[in-house]
Amino acid sequence: MIFWLVTLALALAVAAILARAALSRREVPAQPAEAQEIEVYRAQLAEVERDLSRGALPASEAERVRTEISRRLLAADGALRKAGTAQVIRGPGRGWAIGGGIVVILVAVGIYVVVGVPGYPDMPRSSRIAAAKTALAALPTQAEAEKRGGDTIQTPEPDVSADYLALMTKLREAVKEHPDDLRGQRLLARNEAALGHFAAAHQAQAQVIRLEGDKASGQDYAEYADMLILSAGGLISNEASGALQDALKRDPSNGTATYYTGLLMAQTGRPDIAFKLWDGLLRRSPDSAPWVPSIRARLPQLAEMAGENRYQLPPLKTQDDTAPNPSADDIADMQKLSPEERTARIQGMVSGLEERLTSDGGSVGEWVRLITSLGVLGQKERAQKAYDQALQAFAGQDDSLVLLNQAAQTAGVSQTPAQ
Repeated sequence: MIFWLVTLALALAVAAILARAALSRREVPAQPAEAQEIEVYRAQLAEVERDLSRGALPASEAERVRTEISRRLLAADGALRKAGTAQVIRGPGRGWAIGGGIVVILVAVGIYVVVGVPGYPDMPRSSRIAAAKTALAALPTQAEAEKRGGDTIQTPEPDVSADYLALMTKLREAVKEHPDDLRGQRLLARNEAALGHFAAAHQAQAQVIRLEGDKASGQDYAEYADMLILSAGGLISNEASGALQDALKRDPSNGTATYYTGLLMAQTGRPDIAFKLWDGLLRRSPDSAPWVPSIRARLPQLAEMAGENRYQLPPLKTQDDTAPNPSADDIADMQKLSPEERTARIQGMVSGLEERLTSDGGSVGEWVRLITSLGVLGQKERAQKAYDQALQAFAGQDDSLVLLNQAAQTAGVSQTPAQ
């Protein structure tokens, strides 16, 4: 309330100043062209005298020029005496002044409503940056994050054979006996993740990074961060943040690390950085990338928080005639909805895609989109079912299976273990 009172007082003060200036009447002496000519001629006479004193102009020539300028000066002075008048400048009418003041107030309030955030407490940019740094410094440890978020993990029990479980037991025993076996640790990390045992998975992946040493890639660190985050139910710990930084140092274009870093920035009060990261990632990623559905669902609201009020999602890169890709109008309509309405609309679109793929099949990109979208919506059982159906549809197609496994990992559903 105080803000609006101060705003109104300032607007009225500005309007009053403008009105006073507009309503004032004053007489201003007219300055005919002859007066300007007189000043020019006087300046020319002074210049002739300077040239004569420097020897730059002969005396005879100086006298001739002086005579001609003096003649013109006298003629201009006579004309000025005849035209000696004053003109009155009057301000616009009272109605125009009052109308202008009202326009100033309305425009100021309108700009604030569109660009500002009514009701939001005052928080300068420096304070927001300081608060974000504090939030980053206060990230929980991995143990604390797992304690907080571990209960939110709803990974269904994988439907695996007894033979596979027996093989997993042997793999765990073999790695325990040979902890420096890089291949064994890598297999253990992937298969524990496939079973939904993310805590065991990130412990094995940490050993992979230890054994790789300086040769550890950005993807190694990105997978490690992914497992840490999944084991904490989506919370990003201090260790996960460090792994993301290590991943981006080695591979600045790594999609997984960029996605999670953007999420971390959004969670710690830096939507401006998060927006730049996600918008750039979305524009360079194929539509089948597992993070695309999540980014497209969250980016419009994130753009508003970052002050990008006119932002529009980029169009999808692949135009599949059978895929229900949203049009520009659909995207614009989506941005106008409330978060609850937007979620309901997305759920309807995902359900439509699910029904069509189940009955008619589709491309691997569509299946990836469905699996990750269901994961974002928290529909883990439906995501698992879609993943299982996609595995059958693309059996033997290694490139497609890689995409499907990445989507399943992002969605938090169990994957077919590597053989």
